[in-house]
Amino acid sequence: MACVLPAPRKSSCGNYARVVNQILQGLTNMHLWLRLPLEKSEPMDDDLDNKVKNNNQTSEIVDSWELWNSFRLLCDHSSQLCVALDISSTLPSINSLGRWFGEPVRAAILQTNAFLTNAKGYPCLSKRHQKLLTAFFNHSIQAIISGRSNHKVSPVPEGVLSGDENYIEDAPVRHALSPYLDYVAYLYQRMDPLPEQERFEINYRDFLQSPLQPLMDNLEAQTYETFEKDVVKYTQYQRAVAKALVDRVPDDAVSTTRTVLMVVGAGRGPLVRASLQAAEETGRKLKVYAVEKNPNAVITLHSLIKLEGWESLVTVISSDMRCWDAPEKADILVSELLGSFGDNELSPECLDGAQRFLKPDGISIPSSYTSFIQPITASKLHNDIKAHKDIAHFETAYVVKLHRIATLAPTQQVFTFTHPNFSANASNQRYTKLQFEMLPDMGSCLVHGFAGYFDSVLYKDVHLGIEPNTATPNMFSWFPIFFPLRKPIYVPDGSPIEVHFWRCCAPTKVWYEWAVTTPTPSPIHNSNGRSYWVGL
Repeated sequence: MACVLPAPRKSSCGNYARVVNQILQGLTNMHLWLRLPLEKSEPMDDDLDNKVKNNNQTSEIVDSWELWNSFRLLCDHSSQLCVALDISSTLPSINSLGRWFGEPVRAAILQTNAFLTNAKGYPCLSKRHQKLLTAFFNHSIQAIISGRSNHKVSPVPEGVLSGDENYIEDAPVRHALSPYLDYVAYLYQRMDPLPEQERFEINYRDFLQSPLQPLMDNLEAQTYETFEKDVVKYTQYQRAVAKALVDRVPDDAVSTTRTVLMVVGAGRGPLVRASLQAAEETGRKLKVYAVEKNPNAVITLHSLIKLEGWESLVTVISSDMRCWDAPEKADILVSELLGSFGDNELSPECLDGAQRFLKPDGISIPSSYTSFIQPITASKLHNDIKAHKDIAHFETAYVVKLHRIATLAPTQQVFTFTHPNFSANASNQRYTKLQFEMLPDMGSCLVHGFAGYFDSVLYKDVHLGIEPNTATPNMFSWFPIFFPLRKPIYVPDGSPIEVHFWRCCAPTKVWYEWAVTTPTPSPIHNSNGRSYWVGL
């Protein structure tokens, strides 16, 4: 249930916000939708000329997002305060529109004057309006028609779309605005169905999950089962192993050379299977050591090997890879210890401990991985964390299928790790400072935190990752990671945002710390790993 409130005046909205905030304190099952025009005017060239002539006074630049931001700040980011956007005939820039997808927009109120007229005299929308409305549909934002009918056509009978050959002119009408509603329904119905992957992930959208603790905890069977269904991931691993085997063993040595391959963190055997399939594909001989610390997974692994008849090819080692003494050196070391941020499931520490198994000229798969971040608006995630009413949850990194967010700047690299790394002075501690320039023509924005991703080089040109620009298609093993801010940062139009990230290591744990220094400083989050860490 919701109540739509009129838009505040463009001047001070303090008194209005105070009254609304008082109402919000007593609400339980109702939301308040603040009705706002979707507009952002741009300064014209002659405005700059007039600034000198008129004592530095320019015509007012209208940005309804600024009005919304002031109002929601006064109401302390209430989760029951939402937005209904009035859509008129003109739209602001694409980047300006993008900000709203991270806000709690619940309705798009389409004004009838936003509609054009098609060749048959019926209402339709411009390509830009169509694209915007489709994006709203994808975010479960409902469409409302408002205004007087500007098209002198009989409304389409129920169940018949505008332009349909079955349209009967004398059929009973429903409402004067029916042609507009029918057109919106037509746009909705012609949307492509969700791909299978999206249907699988839909229940995880904007749902905060704590990252896995692969060393402290043994994974459950259901977790293994979910990851094992990711065919794309294991196909990429198989490609990487096949290329490594071909490089390792020339064609004239195939019959006389057996490659030693170790799968560290073998789980229930998908990487073992991928490696053996790569050997069969390339005609190379393989000896596999499957190292796994989870006793339940080891039982399943033994059963798989017996079922497939791999006893002569695979040796199962029930041990933590950091404690095992290998009977021989490996040519290839394979692992799937990557997390959503690349290194957040202790892949560097685990592989550092396991690389003593590897020959000096041996190959590590993956060979490197890099983390990325970008600032985002994420009102829903912020309010979900805020509901816990403590600092600890704002200093925790979450794995989340990001959906109702707005990305505010392109991604940038954070940390990179390379394997094997035989340097005597190698350290997995990292620090970086990044400065993000907000997207052009976007306007001011509110940063609720940072979305994190990774890209990994498995071997040579075989990649695996979730960084938006290079993401592996149709892979679902990893959702992005989210680093929240205790207090959202307002970034004025044209201002950069500067963030610092640390990866800290201690004998028993690894953790991240992060802070913003520009445009306004934030506290350093998760100092000394007090709220969130990964146990060694």
